[in-house]
Amino acid sequence: MESMTASFFPLRSSGRGRILGAALAMLALGACATGTRELPNPRTIVIRSGARLHPEKARMEEIDVWYRPQMENIEMDPTFLIETVPRDTPSYPWESMLIEGDTARIGVETRKSPEANNAFQIYSHLHLMKQMGRLEEFLPGAGGREGYLLERAILARVADVWFYGRGVFQAQAYDPLEELLYCNEAGFLDAFLLTARGDEFEEERQAWLKEDPEALERYREWFVETFEREPPGLREGS
Repeated sequence: MESMTASFFPLRSSGRGRILGAALAMLALGACATGTRELPNPRTIVIRSGARLHPEKARMEEIDVWYRPQMENIEMDPTFLIETVPRDTPSYPWESMLIEGDTARIGVETRKSPEANNAFQIYSHLHLMKQMGRLEEFLPGAGGREGYLLERAILARVADVWFYGRGVFQAQAYDPLEELLYCNEAGFLDAFLLTARGDEFEEERQAWLKEDPEALERYREWFVETFEREPPGLREGS
């Protein structure tokens, strides 16, 4: 079996006009397309508070199976473009994405965390595929979803990508994606989104709070314990 030496993050740009770079990236990935490569054993993820995640190899292999074809499509498909726009401040994937026709532009704090680029590109790609009527190819079962259900499904996939990058390839920690990952793994993805983006998903937020009036405080307590700061949507200035 061929050992894997390729980086999780082979390129920083993608889409139309990147064919040569994409071809080089695919050469670097070696046996990726054949499914014969073996992933390294994943390592425990630890953040500043000491909170840990223990990625299981079987799950990392499942993520790898759908992640590689999606990145190949981002790099090779000439019918669209995903452009990373460097920014100087931290951001969540949804905060600085703009889609115009067949082009998605998304701001990423690449100087602080170049590894975040792939997770942000996956977010852009899935939204772009939804607009192009191709989402079912890359997120089966979500092609007909809209609004909050669509956003939740996409961000759950982005959280998995970051889990894979952090656990298998020791990607550098990046706070916005750490929050997304840990919330997803702890069962707080709905709380995370409906607190951070309550104005955008007001109906869903009200239904969530009506169903469980204590859910917000329970989430807040967990978040502060895990990250030693208030969650987005509740912290000062948010």
